[in-house]
Amino acid sequence: MVNIHINIGSNINRRKNIASSIRSLESRFFDLEVSSLYSSPAEGFDGDDFFNIGVNASTDMSINETIDELHSIEHEHGRDRKQKKFSSRIIDLDLVLYGNDINPKLNIPRNDILKYAFVLAPIAELNSEQLHPIKKVSYSALWKAFQTNKKYSLIKYNAEEILK
Repeated sequence: MVNIHINIGSNINRRKNIASSIRSLESRFFDLEVSSLYSSPAEGFDGDDFFNIGVNASTDMSINETIDELHSIEHEHGRDRKQKKFSSRIIDLDLVLYGNDINPKLNIPRNDILKYAFVLAPIAELNSEQLHPIKKVSYSALWKAFQTNKKYSLIKYNAEEILK
């Protein structure tokens, strides 16, 4: 079994699509742990605000099988993977961490960890003392540094209350 971290994002029917995606993950992965829900403005384009949530899980699938399974869940929710990178999303499921693997070809660990508050905050919440596989710094330390060096707009919500 490998511990993984998935970031889920949506800015179209946010509550419905994120809640449904979590249920889909529960049927395919083990030991799910869900972060708080974070709201942030769209990055790189004009659009509605996003909800993002982090999910820790375990899997016995390979890294490629895991990515394929996430794409399958996106497809089931109506995601068109051919749309522009920076555009509104019904649902976006990104494999952010796959154990301590480093796989530049598959962008693992995802570069977005160090770029976007909505990716780093949930990881720091769920895995505060875990070390980033490349930086060898804890996620709590990365989050603390991010908060002092970047400008961002991020609102934290209790996921259980928002996703009812």
